[in-house]
Amino acid sequence: MTNTRKTLNMDTVYSYADSYETATGIRCAVIDSKGRELHRGKICCELCDKLRESPEFNEKCIRNHLYGAYQAERFGGKYVFFCHMGLAHFISPVTEDGLVKGALLGGPIILSNDEELQPEDIIGNQPFAKELLKYKDYFNHIPMVSTLRTEALSDILYSVAIFVSYGTQGPYESNREFQDMQGAINDYILSLKKEEDENKIDPYPLEKEKELVSYITVGNIVQARRVLNEIFGHIFFSSGKNFNIIKARVLELVVVLSRAAVEGGGDMREIFGMNYVFLNDIHKLNTVEELTEWLTKIMARFSDCVFNLTDIKHVDVLYRSLNYINNNYMKKITLEEVASYSFLSPTYFSRIFKEEMKCTFNSYVNKVRIEMSKRLLADEQLSLAEIAELVGYEDQSYFNKVFKKIAGVSPGKYRESKGRLYKTPKER
Repeated sequence: MTNTRKTLNMDTVYSYADSYETATGIRCAVIDSKGRELHRGKICCELCDKLRESPEFNEKCIRNHLYGAYQAERFGGKYVFFCHMGLAHFISPVTEDGLVKGALLGGPIILSNDEELQPEDIIGNQPFAKELLKYKDYFNHIPMVSTLRTEALSDILYSVAIFVSYGTQGPYESNREFQDMQGAINDYILSLKKEEDENKIDPYPLEKEKELVSYITVGNIVQARRVLNEIFGHIFFSSGKNFNIIKARVLELVVVLSRAAVEGGGDMREIFGMNYVFLNDIHKLNTVEELTEWLTKIMARFSDCVFNLTDIKHVDVLYRSLNYINNNYMKKITLEEVASYSFLSPTYFSRIFKEEMKCTFNSYVNKVRIEMSKRLLADEQLSLAEIAELVGYEDQSYFNKVFKKIAGVSPGKYRESKGRLYKTPKER
């Protein structure tokens, strides 16, 4: 069955949203491209209605909707996310000729297989916790849905969104990232041309490669993308525009990326299986533009594998907390602080973190700090005490102890060897 309409008809969108509600028993609203509700649906959420009487909470809801819609664009047209109340929603964009005009928004639901989950666990430590606890009885009217059923509800909503949309469904976010990457590479090439007039440039930026590995290992995708752009620009500039040389250098880089993902905790069989497919695909590429887009997708896939994000049920909580840690590792960070930032109680956050990350909160923070300290150790003007402080350790002796436990050698030995002797516990 195909959609033969000539334009996007919002009345049709509203009608199918109502049909989705009738079939599933889950609320389905329609929002515009700014996150505001266009159609509320027939099933109401008393908790949402009550809280939205506050302009501040209403604005938070709109921002949550926008976030979910943006993530759905990034991840293939569907996304499950948590709002600031700890409730889950699923969303799929409605498009016209590839442009997002709005979205179908399912939920709220309580996403859990734990029937004993209490409102206090959901409300957590967020700034409005005391106010929310006044309405905890409303939580009893929100459907509790298992992970498996949530995935099915999201899939069906996605199918409905595709049907009611008009025109082509374009990979809008991958195109945007590709354009951003090309722009960053071009800027870096221009800076290299200026530098060439004054200094001799090494044929391959080994230090940049080490920096990229450190970011991939801890899953810092933003910084990894920045460094990757610089490395690719350097490869392009130093190759004399010889496409075969560029491909050979990029092949070497893919191997480095895959090893970094394994060191970061990704599944070795999955990553090297992906690696095999990627290395076969490169022979089909004929232009630098195709190679650029291909490399962008590879890095995103490897970075996701570090934390096995396809299986993470509480993805927004973890994305929010991991981003916070990556941006604040140089400060004193407590589990309670990050739990509050993620709008959960410390106990519940700790349980989620350990289940999904396969390590404790403190172990992960230490891992990020040690990976960052390796980069700083390359600067011999910095003392070990200064480096310890820069990555968030007040006590240098404790820094030394943690470094040796994770890296297998002391910071001093690591500096002397310039990282060449470094082996992870997995490799030793």
